[in-house]
Amino acid sequence: MKILVLGDIMGLSGRDVLKRKLPKIIKDNKIDFSIVNGENAADDGKGITKKIVEDIFLLGIDVITSGNHIWDKQETSKFIEKEKRLLRPANFVEGTPGDGFGIYTTKDNKYKIGVINLMGNVFMRKTDDVFKKAKDICKKIILKKNVDFLVVDFHGEITSEKMAIGYFFDGLSTCVVGTHTHVPTADTRILEKGTAYQTDIGMCGDYNSVIGMNKENSLKRFLKDKSAMSHFPSSGEGTLSGVIVEADHKTGLANKITRLITGGELEK
Repeated sequence: MKILVLGDIMGLSGRDVLKRKLPKIIKDNKIDFSIVNGENAADDGKGITKKIVEDIFLLGIDVITSGNHIWDKQETSKFIEKEKRLLRPANFVEGTPGDGFGIYTTKDNKYKIGVINLMGNVFMRKTDDVFKKAKDICKKIILKKNVDFLVVDFHGEITSEKMAIGYFFDGLSTCVVGTHTHVPTADTRILEKGTAYQTDIGMCGDYNSVIGMNKENSLKRFLKDKSAMSHFPSSGEGTLSGVIVEADHKTGLANKITRLITGGELEK
């Protein structure tokens, strides 16, 4: 089993590199299931629209995860209830539209894949306790009982919280990847009990930027320049950033995890 997990799509640049690179990556690497975080996929880098969701699925993505920007487009709360392949963080308060986790099947209907979307508590918008929610979900989705493989997208700000959730899920999931900070970390590895892990898998977008936003305007904002505008995405050539996880069919745990960085500034 080969699972592709991609970092946050950042604006038009991120969507463009996804369109150009994804189909070939899926074909060449014989990917069985693919996931991407889409919470920054809109043109302004804030939220996602129904049209963009549909376009992403047409490219071959199976599930879209998200984070703190999921509600930046008002329309999302209206269609997320019906679109079960678009997830929002599971530890949003009770009554929030949509689902925070789901069980899906591979295109050949051979395997069941569980996907859990969680968001950190530190320096993020107010949410329910993420570790308590993780414990609750683990009672509902059990590796090799309810699902053949299980992927966790942890959308968080700080590395320590991401690492802790990685160790919490070690042996309970196929992989845990961090999203949100848009910069890939170099700690790609398989943890002691067999779960593939990377603290942050980066973004799909223009790295000649400040985490995907126009660098000149970002500098103006840091320098308190009165001519600075609201943040807007950088529009240069994008890089596709994520991981490919190879997993064992018998245990559901990882055999190998490989960083994927292709196209744009970061590949150079």
